[in-house]
Amino acid sequence: MSPLRLWFLATRPFSFTASVVPVLVGSLLGFREAVRPLHFLLALLGAVAIHAGTNLVNDYYDHVKGADGPHSLGPSGVIQRGLLTPRAVLIGGLLCFAVGSAAGLLLAALTGPALLWLGLASVLAGFFYTAGPLPLAYVGLGEVTVFVFMGPIIVLGAYYVQTERWAWAPVLVSLPVAFLVTAILHANNMRDIEDDRRTGKRTVATLIGRRWSRYEYYALVGGAYLALLGLVVAGALPWTALAALATVPLAVRAVRLTATTTHPRRLNAVLARTALLHLRFGLLLALGLAAGLFV
Repeated sequence: MSPLRLWFLATRPFSFTASVVPVLVGSLLGFREAVRPLHFLLALLGAVAIHAGTNLVNDYYDHVKGADGPHSLGPSGVIQRGLLTPRAVLIGGLLCFAVGSAAGLLLAALTGPALLWLGLASVLAGFFYTAGPLPLAYVGLGEVTVFVFMGPIIVLGAYYVQTERWAWAPVLVSLPVAFLVTAILHANNMRDIEDDRRTGKRTVATLIGRRWSRYEYYALVGGAYLALLGLVVAGALPWTALAALATVPLAVRAVRLTATTTHPRRLNAVLARTALLHLRFGLLLALGLAAGLFV
């Protein structure tokens, strides 16, 4: 494997839908007022770079804290397989944060310093997700962090760099995306309940148990569709956004699989289906917003 491909896989690129989709949604909302391609590309670069940095730093600290081992199903495995040293992974994560920060600084120079606060908060949330004396993912705050930063924060930031103003509309429109990206994390945590309990990692899933974790998963997936319908009825989204309802069959399959299995490897399939659901839902929502520009 070439070094470039190795590092690319180490960043867990399959997860980047969680940062790309909200940038698309926020940018398309902003396109109603202004279209700035360079700003869009910088926002996309910044979001993905910070996401990649978060993944790498998380892999490092999960390895150091013992949450990830040779038999873990979740991480990229580059540390556990000896493909990269822990120190190299940490440095790679910090470099990705630097790239994301540079994109944010350039955007702030183009739009205004107010954007710096969102960027700084995003970098800090990504780093302290697993780092520090009270890492967010280890004290039951993982879902809340992901909901806020991979939903409203990214959508609002992407909207701001197009319009140079704050508004409540992107925060509201981000809710369906935020529900589904949180469902991805929760599916991951449901799969890892036993391993996390053994290593002392406290997630919502370990705190409430497998039965109630299922109910939370159902609520997160169902919440995305209820939020979508509510936003269309309220006029915050154009009716064309209802194209995202085409993903309902995929959501039903993911929910059914969650209801019928407890085996970690089978729950890995739930995680994969939820990530695919987030991607398809997000892209159809984005297409609906794009179509709404001309309707």
